[in-house]
Amino acid sequence: MAGHSHWAGIKHKKGRADKERAKIFSKLSREITVAAKLGDKDPDMNPRLRTAIQAAKQANMPKDNISRAISKSEMSGDKNYESLRYEGFGPSNVALIIETLTDNKNRSASSIRTVLQKKGGRLGESGCTAHMFTNCGILHIDKMNIKEEEIFEMAINAGAKDCLSLDQIFEIVTEKEDFYKIKTELEKKINSFSYSAIEWRPMNYIDVTKDQKEQLIEVLSALEELDDVQTIFTNANLKTLQ
Repeated sequence: MAGHSHWAGIKHKKGRADKERAKIFSKLSREITVAAKLGDKDPDMNPRLRTAIQAAKQANMPKDNISRAISKSEMSGDKNYESLRYEGFGPSNVALIIETLTDNKNRSASSIRTVLQKKGGRLGESGCTAHMFTNCGILHIDKMNIKEEEIFEMAINAGAKDCLSLDQIFEIVTEKEDFYKIKTELEKKINSFSYSAIEWRPMNYIDVTKDQKEQLIEVLSALEELDDVQTIFTNANLKTLQ
């Protein structure tokens, strides 16, 4: 759940123990519940809910868990979560954006601040790192599923900002505000996306040494352990020295 950043790739390579899988399911469930509470309970009528369910299925979350998460949104006494963004710096002064879904913002801020302080980072003011990133929608389509000319034409017609040909996928980049609209439009012709989310993409990546990378992964792992934290983005180039 750390976005589709380099960090996400490293995390998945470490394998998923039962405890880690339970933590991921908990975060996915929370997003499903919030999406269902804010919009239609029918995923066909609610793009955010549809995207959340797709992410849950990609993580092999059981159907029963998905149904329970949707049902939770109907309980009037259930907790009200709000999306809050925290910004700060990790070790070696790398920029961090931490997105949360929380029912207690004081708890979230306190727990994030504690982790960062213990690990050589610091929590900053709102806006202290956001200017180093672009907030955009990202869609990935497997190259096996579509031809290049086709996807480029579809992306342009749907109003996408960019369409890139990467190793095994086509990556469509959208404005944040257009993400769900464009995704819904593309879903008319594309059966499935290998990944779809709204991300914070660094404008420039910072290269880190092997030791700095290990320190940073320790911080990111500790932050992900926090229940309120949904996704984390960093401008450190974690692809280096793998």
